[in-house]
Formats: sequence, structure tokens, C-alpha cells
Amino acid sequence: MRIRTALILCAGFGKRLNPLTLETPKPLLKIKNITILENCINVISKLGIKKIFINTFHLGDQINEFIKMKNFEVDIKIKEDGKNILDTGGGIMNLVKDTTDQDFLVFNPDTLWNYKYVNEINEMQDFYFSNKLNCILLVADKKLSFDKSFNGDFKLKDNLLKKGEDNNFIYIGCKIFNKSLFENYNMKNFSILEVWKELQNKNQLNGYESLNKFYHLTNLETFKKLKDL
Repeated sequence: MRIRTALILCAGFGKRLNPLTLETPKPLLKIKNITILENCINVISKLGIKKIFINTFHLGDQINEFIKMKNFEVDIKIKEDGKNILDTGGGIMNLVKDTTDQDFLVFNPDTLWNYKYVNEINEMQDFYFSNKLNCILLVADKKLSFDKSFNGDFKLKDNLLKKGEDNNFIYIGCKIFNKSLFENYNMKNFSILEVWKELQNKNQLNGYESLNKFYHLTNLETFKKLKDL
């Protein structure tokens, strides 16, 4: 089995990158003359996925215009969060509510995605389907993070993610989930962290280790350093 639809979460305000994001949405910031959103779309295309849903809120009209202008070969549909921002959990629910697909890849575009991730993400898909999972997160050891200010989110053992004193692994912005995870949630402003916490309590939050160097637009200082690489 392969995933047919990817989601890109583009509704945030990007406040840690002010003043740049007061006039430009974070996904349209450029590193090496290419927007981080286009980087993400290119990797998704390389995975063989033909359909992408993008959610927007802050300066969403600019993202709409960018997608129209680029005329990507992959089918891209944009959904606004609505009058109020829905956060990561509500935003995902809004994106998938009208589709018959059950399993989705989700990307945060503020990770600098590149083609080195393609094999890892394909391997994560294989692991997800062969083990009949409902959620798996791509994680990396914090030693691989370009931004050394990151604390670890989890400890990883036997592909299970848990919280502990030695949280050495960072969620790097790509996950696979099954739509059934949201059956007991209402579409409102809520964080995906609520879903993760529930899965952790059941020992069902799975992780897949990435061995790639992790670059992330954490804040203005990091963005400037990345532009100078």
C-alpha cells in the first residue's frame, strides 16, 4: 500500500520570524532562492504522491497566488482554516474531512526538506502499513539538529515514542496518520499534541528514526544562519 495524499500545514503566524512574517507567510520565505514550501512540494512529488492539501490562514492569499503561479504538476488544493485559526489538530481535521482517503502524510514546511529524506519516508510508509499502525512520526536524534537550542521531545525504543528524562529525539515535521485517530475529536482549535498524548498513554505513539541532518526555521536568528550556509 502507498499513501495517495499529503498535507502541508501552512496556517501558522510564524511569529518567531517577525518582522519577516508580518508581510510574507513563513512557507514563502526563501533559502537558496527557493521557498521552503516549494522545497516541501518537490519532495512530496518525488515520493510519487499526486495530491496535496494545504491549509492556510495568515496571509493565505499569497500562498494561493504562489501555487497558481508555479503551476505544479501535482494536484494541489488549498483550504482555509476559516474565520478562526484551527491549530494543528483542527487544521488537519478540516483538510481531511471531505476525502475518502484514510491514511495521510503530513508535512511542516519549516523543515528544510530535501531528496535525502525520500528513502526514509518510503521506509516509514512500509513500516506503517506492514505493522498496521495508525500514527508514526519521523524523528531524529537532537545531535543531528542544526539548531542546537532544541530539546528532545521523546525517547525512542523499538519504534515506540515515550517521554522520559532522556528525551533525545526531536519530531522533525513529517508524520503518517490514519483518519480514525480523530473520531472522538470535534473540529475546533486544538493541537495535534493532544492526539499524541492520548496515543502515548496507550503505548501507541510510534516513531521512525531519520539519520539526516535536521535543518529547521526555528526563529529569525536561525533563518539568517541558514541563508549564509
